[in-house]
Amino acid sequence: MSVRVALADDQSLVRAGFRALLAHTADLEVVGEAADGKAAVELVHRTRPDVMLMDIRMPEVDGIEATRRICADSALAGVRVVVLTTFELDEYVFAALRAGASGFLLKDIEPEDLRAAVRVVAAGNALLSPSVTRMLIETFAAGPARSAVTVGLLATLTDREHEITALAAHGMDNAAIAGRLVISPATVKTHITRAMAKVGARDRAQLVVFAYQSGLVVPPG
Repeated sequence: MSVRVALADDQSLVRAGFRALLAHTADLEVVGEAADGKAAVELVHRTRPDVMLMDIRMPEVDGIEATRRICADSALAGVRVVVLTTFELDEYVFAALRAGASGFLLKDIEPEDLRAAVRVVAAGNALLSPSVTRMLIETFAAGPARSAVTVGLLATLTDREHEITALAAHGMDNAAIAGRLVISPATVKTHITRAMAKVGARDRAQLVVFAYQSGLVVPPG
C-alpha cells in the first residue's frame, strides 16, 4: 500500500521539484499540491494524505497556521505534517512543532533521504535532529512553569512509560531504548503508543514536546 503525500509551497518550481523526487517510487504517491496555507488545509480535507509536506512562508495563511488547523481537526488525525525549511534552526521550526508538526525537512534534502523521511513519518515516527531537540530544551528551560494539565496527564503514565518517554525525549530511537532497557523494540513501541494515547500526542514529536512541557525531562543547567 502506497504512502499518499500532499505538497504545499508557494513556489511552483519547488512543488515540481518535490513531486519529481517522489515520483517513480512504487510505495509513494503525490495526491495533490497547494500554493498557500488555506489551499493546503482544503487539500488535506479533500485528499486525506498520509503526509503533508508544508512550507512555512506562504501567502494568506502561512504554514504554521495551516499546520495548526490540520492538527487540531480530529477528522484529520491520520495526517502527518512535515515542515519544509531552508535552515535547520529556522525560527519558525519550533512554532510549527508546537502547532502539531511531526518534524521538518531541509529543502535541499537528497532524493533518497526525502523518500525515506516520508516513510518514517507515515509510520508514526518523528523527524527531530539533535539541534532541534536542543532547541526544545532551551525553549522550555526559559519558559513558564509546567501547567496543571500537563502534570495531570503525566500522572496517568506508568513508571515504564515515564522511563521510555524520557529516553525518547533524549533522542533515542526504539532500538536504542530496547537495548538500554533490555526489552524488545516491539515492547518499546507498545509503551510509546500507549503513552501518546494517554497524553493526547499525535506522534513521537508531540510526545517529546510533552516530556519537556510536563517536566518529565528537566533541561540541564
